Amino acid sequence: MSRTIQVGIIGFGLSGRYFHAPFLTVNPHFKITKVVERHRNEAEAFDPTIQTVRSHEALLADPAIDLIIVSSPNDTHFAYAKAALEAGKHVLIEKPFANTSAQARELLELARQKGLVAIPYQNRRYDADFLTIQQLLREDQLGDIVEYECRYDRFRPDVANSWKEQDTDGGGNLYNLGSHLVDQAVALFGLPESVSGDVRIIRKGGVLDDYFDVRLFYPDKRVILKSSMLTIDSSLRYIIHGTKGSFIKHGLDIQEETQRKNILPNTPDWGAEPESQYGMLTTPEGRFTFPSQPGNYHHFYDNLYRAIIGEKPQEVTPEQAIAVIRIIELANESSQAKKVLEFR
Repeated sequence: MSRTIQVGIIGFGLSGRYFHAPFLTVNPHFKITKVVERHRNEAEAFDPTIQTVRSHEALLADPAIDLIIVSSPNDTHFAYAKAALEAGKHVLIEKPFANTSAQARELLELARQKGLVAIPYQNRRYDADFLTIQQLLREDQLGDIVEYECRYDRFRPDVANSWKEQDTDGGGNLYNLGSHLVDQAVALFGLPESVSGDVRIIRKGGVLDDYFDVRLFYPDKRVILKSSMLTIDSSLRYIIHGTKGSFIKHGLDIQEETQRKNILPNTPDWGAEPESQYGMLTTPEGRFTFPSQPGNYHHFYDNLYRAIIGEKPQEVTPEQAIAVIRIIELANESSQAKKVLEFR
């Protein structure tokens, strides 16, 4: 049965303003009713029908709200999500889902007990490049994968004065960008046998990690996940080698860039990449440009709605949510111990 999910958002920064609000606004199954902002009124400027409240307690006290989106700094994710679940609300949590695997298990067990959805916001599963890679694998264009490398680089030589680069509780690049890369690998290949990590600070004045090289070991393949904040040419995204072919992809999905232009995601050809960003497929028959699938974050919210009403299971499963945090923990432990660790 169709219904409208009443939504409250904690925080209206980059994520709330440019990732969640536009998609919820054009989706008839959702209605943003209240947003927590401590001092500003950005949500009301985006949509005057949204009410601003100044605390998460005021948000959770509203019995009409069905879904809470936790879009606040990482050190608050667990506390806010737990409070929302205890108040009987479904929760969508910005990555990372939690700062420890123990916290992730606690949240998911609480959600299970209460019959609620608790899910991390893994929108990068619906990027153009990742959807294209899934197509290649479905069509067996690459054969059996033997090596998969994904990079998410940036060039930010100056350390920012923000919680992402200063707060030791959930900050750092591995928790930030690494959450996406690990989730994509788990979605494609399942749980690894073991994990290694090289997690470092490479910028002068850095407080938290700004470089990582994480390796996931499977019986038949190696998965390499890398990110650096000192990469001037940051266009390379994927290098995949299989028994039938190789695929190389440059360029970041265009949806975030489009949303920053205040374009709502209900325009024609949403998420369609320019041909200049198409990947290159190489097989024994030759080298070919392979058209990208359009990126589409709508799929995430459509699945979330169906999970809330009990029509479909959530695509980002509880087991995957825990595995992502556990792999990040093991990568950090491996980096400190300088050895490969069994996934457990």
